[in-house]
Amino acid sequence: MKIWITGASGMLGTELASKLSSHDLLLTGRSDLDISNENAVLNFCKQNKPDTVINSAAFTNVDACETEKDLAWMVNAWGCRNLALACSTVGSRLISISTDYVFEGDSSRPYHEFDVANGGKTVYGQTKFAGEQFIRQLCPNHLIVRIAWLYGNNGKNFVDTMLSLAEKNLSEIKVVNDQIGNPTSTSAVTYLIKDLLRTDYKGVVHGTCEGSATWYDFAKTIFELSGLHQKVVPCTSKEFVRPAPRPSNSRLEKRVIQMLGLAPMPEWKEELAKYLKTSI
Repeated sequence: MKIWITGASGMLGTELASKLSSHDLLLTGRSDLDISNENAVLNFCKQNKPDTVINSAAFTNVDACETEKDLAWMVNAWGCRNLALACSTVGSRLISISTDYVFEGDSSRPYHEFDVANGGKTVYGQTKFAGEQFIRQLCPNHLIVRIAWLYGNNGKNFVDTMLSLAEKNLSEIKVVNDQIGNPTSTSAVTYLIKDLLRTDYKGVVHGTCEGSATWYDFAKTIFELSGLHQKVVPCTSKEFVRPAPRPSNSRLEKRVIQMLGLAPMPEWKEELAKYLKTSI
């Protein structure tokens, strides 16, 4: 299968390129091809005719999206439009990565694939939701994979940030304890996409690891599994104000994976342990 991976130099894109190496891969980063350039995207698709396009390119800095709104809309929304048009033109399947931020984030239960999304409360979520809408409207053969709380190699993430803070010998680290989600590894997401490539399913799939934690729980587990005796102190979101409001609930339920009969996503602590063994 010929697969074009956008955002191939990013955290998820790097993992995808590694795990899908048995396929005929086309790898592009922003320096190679800007997905917000309609003509460039269309010409690339026409010249290479990929069977599948996996779009992992995105402007994911949630806080920066609040101030760099034009860039966020061009990459997260318009970029998806361009890829959807190009895939529809050449007959490629489009698999695009999205986020829990498309929801309001205040539900008392995990969000499943059939819950109504509206873009949430941030520019990041609104632009990613607009990207989803473009894909639905313009490319019938599409798959939208929503993920959250992602960590992995070759990218800034919470796990590496916590380990870096621990190296500073701080007396304590304050971590938010009123936001809950599903810590998820790039490895787990990549294996899910490999499974989805063997299906012809069209629509939305949630792809986070099983089990949930607050950021405080997540941090404590990182240190415990790393054998580090770092004191972690819980705090509230009000004590750690950010330019973009964070969802209090980022949990995603995986109904479609179950309906398709695919292997369930791994438990988050098991995935974290695997990651730490290879990264420390």
